[in-house]
Amino acid sequence: MMTPMRYVVLVLSVVLTLHFILTFSHPAYGDATSFSRLLSNQQKPLPPHGTVPDEYYWYDNSTSVSSRRANATIVMLARNSDLRGIVKSMKQMEDRFNKKFRYPYTFLNEEPFSAKFKETILELTDAPVEFGLIPHDDWYQPEWIDEAKASASREDMIKNDVIYGGSVPYRNMCRFNSGFFYKQELMRKYKYYWRVEPDVTFFCDLDYDPFLFMQDEQKVYGFTITIPEYEATIPTLWDTVKDFIQENPDLIPSGNAMDYLSDDGGETYNRCHFWSNFEIGDLDFWRGEAYEKFFDHLDRAGGFYYERWGDAPVHSIGAALLAPKEKIHFFHDIGYRHEPFQRCPQSDEHRRGKCWCDASENFDYEWYSCLPKFDRVFT
Repeated sequence: MMTPMRYVVLVLSVVLTLHFILTFSHPAYGDATSFSRLLSNQQKPLPPHGTVPDEYYWYDNSTSVSSRRANATIVMLARNSDLRGIVKSMKQMEDRFNKKFRYPYTFLNEEPFSAKFKETILELTDAPVEFGLIPHDDWYQPEWIDEAKASASREDMIKNDVIYGGSVPYRNMCRFNSGFFYKQELMRKYKYYWRVEPDVTFFCDLDYDPFLFMQDEQKVYGFTITIPEYEATIPTLWDTVKDFIQENPDLIPSGNAMDYLSDDGGETYNRCHFWSNFEIGDLDFWRGEAYEKFFDHLDRAGGFYYERWGDAPVHSIGAALLAPKEKIHFFHDIGYRHEPFQRCPQSDEHRRGKCWCDASENFDYEWYSCLPKFDRVFT
């Protein structure tokens, strides 16, 4: 005779067996009962993410449009070999946003742009375009880096299959984006920027000016996707950040977004960062005393080359640590994809933006997203 506990085990075994059979034989059932879907259904946005007032919108049937503009540029870091991917991104940027607003483009490269690159770009827009050459010392690995130590680190990362672990050019790019792009001669005249990379997708019409919104609301940083960083690329980053905090307590404002970065009050880093392949930001924030000291502190530690510190965690920690939390904005009405993640506006925002993404394919509250940690900062 079976004991009551054996009956329970038997029933559970039958239920789990049926669940797995249905999961693999009926995709709709599997999708509806997946862990990430169930979690996303429970983790609704906690705070009301700020909506953009109607005054910023230029509707298709407008008979007149505002002449007010922010002092801003769309910036693209690219090589000549990136042309195909740049064309894809820029064409969507024009069709979805900039053919109406005509903000200038700034292209930056560590090598001179080819005539073909320039000619192709100029055919895609009526907006002003400038092409800039990055100074040697702003791009390449500095002489004071111990190359033997850096080389040994790269070899170890290659052995452990760390993404871009063996690449010096990738490290150059991360360091440049972290501490030099906003100092470039062509960028000095601007206050705001929108970073765009090759081969990204913009899913929705953006009928308002995000630069003016950032300006009027005094925001310093805007993002669309937030995820954890690869732990193997930043083993000593947070210790270096904590040293900075200890040495510069006067630069750390109260009411910042530390709770987005850390689950234990700053003792450890939860690796969450804003995915910086999309960012709209205030250049003066990066140029300010606090961030400049922060970047210099990190740069002297050498982690861009001795490890593989990315500009995404550096920018994210800088913004979350050094700015009041209200100055960071989640652009929940912008549809965006950079492989392999995408976000798609929901409900009325999806219709308002005339979005062509599937609203169910949205990363905001998937299990790997850090958006719930950003939400909790405001609760």
